[in-house]
Amino acid sequence: MELNSIKPAEGAKHAKRRVGRGIGSGLGKTAGRGHKGQKSRSGGYHKVGFEGGQMPLQRRLPKRGFKSMTLKFNAEVTLAALEQLGLADVDVAALKQANLVASNALVVKVIKSGELTKAIKLSGIVATAGAKAAIEAAGGSIA
Repeated sequence: MELNSIKPAEGAKHAKRRVGRGIGSGLGKTAGRGHKGQKSRSGGYHKVGFEGGQMPLQRRLPKRGFKSMTLKFNAEVTLAALEQLGLADVDVAALKQANLVASNALVVKVIKSGELTKAIKLSGIVATAGAKAAIEAAGGSIA
């Protein structure tokens, strides 16, 4: 095998379709665009979803749902996670340091999942009613 004998694979190369080059080419006159109409003109087409003036499908269907943009700044932490953390004073910075909440979290809420035996003091963190009762029962407080 030599460099001058290398050829592309069979069927890999094919001639480009040349339209509008006379009757004999098979694609003369209208060049495969049919007769008249918007799609036959140069530069004539429509935007995505356009249905010829009929109300498009995406506008006929009802609007549903809502996703809050502030949800990504909220985080939850469980009582079991606070038990494992082993700190007496817990704030948002301490939870971020321990990778219990995301670094972009602004609001952290403690939820009642698991048991808490140690007394911990929460500052700048909110808690559900059940979690608050469990924290206070263990001798802790929420500030």
